[in-house]
Amino acid sequence: MSKTEETQELAAAKAGMDIKTARKYLKNGKLPSESKPERTWRTRKDPFERMWKEIQEQMEGNPGLEAKTIFEALQRKYPGEFADGQLRTLQRHIKRWRATEGPGREVFFAQRHVPGRLGQSDFTHMTELGIMIDGQSFPHLLYHFVLAYSNWEDATVCYSESFESLSEGLQNALWVLGGAPLEHRTDRLSTAVNNMTDAKEFTARYEAMLRHYRMDGQKIQAGKANENGDVEQRHYRLKRAIDQALMLRGSRDFGSLEEYKQFLRLLLVQLNAGRRERVKTEMQYLKALPDTRLESNKRVKVRVDSGSVIYVDRNVYSVHSRLIGEQVEARLTAETVEVWYAGQKVEQLPRLRGRGKHRVDYRHIIDWLVRKPGAFSNYRYREELFPTSRFRMTWDALRELDRLHANKRYLEILQLAAVEGEAVVDGALRRVLEDGEIGPGKLNVTAIRRLLPEASLPVTDVAVAEVALASFDELLGGNPAGVTQ
Repeated sequence: MSKTEETQELAAAKAGMDIKTARKYLKNGKLPSESKPERTWRTRKDPFERMWKEIQEQMEGNPGLEAKTIFEALQRKYPGEFADGQLRTLQRHIKRWRATEGPGREVFFAQRHVPGRLGQSDFTHMTELGIMIDGQSFPHLLYHFVLAYSNWEDATVCYSESFESLSEGLQNALWVLGGAPLEHRTDRLSTAVNNMTDAKEFTARYEAMLRHYRMDGQKIQAGKANENGDVEQRHYRLKRAIDQALMLRGSRDFGSLEEYKQFLRLLLVQLNAGRRERVKTEMQYLKALPDTRLESNKRVKVRVDSGSVIYVDRNVYSVHSRLIGEQVEARLTAETVEVWYAGQKVEQLPRLRGRGKHRVDYRHIIDWLVRKPGAFSNYRYREELFPTSRFRMTWDALRELDRLHANKRYLEILQLAAVEGEAVVDGALRRVLEDGEIGPGKLNVTAIRRLLPEASLPVTDVAVAEVALASFDELLGGNPAGVTQ
């Protein structure tokens, strides 16, 4: 104080304190905050003193109990004794007890990551970001891969935690990266295993993929997500980056799935650009990739049953009725089911998500349904035979007009859609239904066919006269020797 001012009195006045107080602090050589004695006494009676032993026993028996839960239990047990405002007092008591007498807490040991050694991966749900495709909600997951040393990351859109999604996502990441780490760590993949009919099959295919890329596999302990901490932390940061990019974009709706995938790809390139130097270091230690990718498809032999459907991975898919009784090969990718027969791909269907689902295409069976209209009413997969809401409205209207013949007339209209195109028939149905005056004469296959746009004119046949070879001889100046006319 006296070092900067001429007198102590002047310094004390500038500091806003009495000269005696200033001299006391100078003599002690301590700041005011350092001179304040620590308070060890209570200013009011402890409201929890009488039942503290009871509280302590509860916490010792259940270390995970929260102070709020204990407080609410006390309020119920001792009605009117504790006001809501006393919760904070109990929270301080419990916090102090846990720090001085409670059980030890789990210790997390910071890891030193070595370049090229470890890659981590996991699935993460994207529902909370509200992404849409062409105006429709798009529930999906990302398979997320991260290198532990550099935090280089990659992500692949998928629809379920299946082996096919894991295989496609991991291989996509490795081939974009251009190398493979020594070790690959995942969670216990219990969901992916459960999505397969045979856990041993999953294990065998996963181990085969690891051998293909010469990686050692690691699994974290059950309930220990922190052991896969790098990718878990990156889940949060990647989704936050996606959310911010969507805000800048001004819309969460994408015109197509491909547009959304391109959006993700560009964002990942930007995120990885800031890790260029560490990735450059890591690349020196990564293993070289094999000559080709490992096929991710699962192949199963199934027989087409009498209902013209096949059962693949606990879901039902229809195929053309001409295949009934034949054995076909179903090839499952992360997004599709391909049906092969005699070395040819005869169908490619969107893969169903989950179990116990079914996808029945009316085009596969409509010819036979028209012949057996009575089977329509109680058909197990009848709801699949209303391709749009207007087809359903048409069937309902037909039932009101003539319940006895409604099935047959509806199936004839559905057969027309299979032949002429679903979109044009749907448009014709819209015109009829919006007209308001629906009668038997307007709601039948003949009337609907009249409303279809005219078919495009056939290509005009062009007649080309046969050219005599002798005319070429005349152009060349006569008949060459030895050539018979």
